[in-house]
Amino acid sequence: MVQTYPEDQTLDADGYRRNVGIVLSNPQGQVFWARRIRHDGWQFPQGGIQADETSEQAMFRELQEETGLSEMKVHVIGRTRDWLRYDLPERYQRSGCKQVFRGQKQRWYLLKLTADESAICLNASERPEFDQWCWVNYWFPLDEIVKFKREVYQHALLELAPLLFNGRPDRQG
Repeated sequence: MVQTYPEDQTLDADGYRRNVGIVLSNPQGQVFWARRIRHDGWQFPQGGIQADETSEQAMFRELQEETGLSEMKVHVIGRTRDWLRYDLPERYQRSGCKQVFRGQKQRWYLLKLTADESAICLNASERPEFDQWCWVNYWFPLDEIVKFKREVYQHALLELAPLLFNGRPDRQG
């Protein structure tokens, strides 16, 4: 069982940073997949939850910062019930901090784009996260995401799929 923590903590007692993940779908059931700027890795939008935010507020802030989409251009379909965690490989962990940073604990949201895709703008913030994006099959990210995030992506996609595909969690999408 995944332990839940109050929404107002940044790092929990186990060293996990609170974070949101966003699965943005189009009317065809495809999902937004983006390449991180100055990296070769592709991923879903995600980001940290600030101390004064709920996970939903953080999700809308991250959505705006990373895709240029406002709350008015999407419909929230659902979210994962619990926090999903992944550990960062040691080479990515921060050292010299008072508190050990082990990885992320994420609450995942499934959204449907209600505006035209031309509303997507990757340089909506001062520090863009992505430099390219495309629509992909719902299950495509499971084979492409970095290994240390794969289990969380699988759990989130399996849990959210019935909400997008009329109760079918199958990999046909």
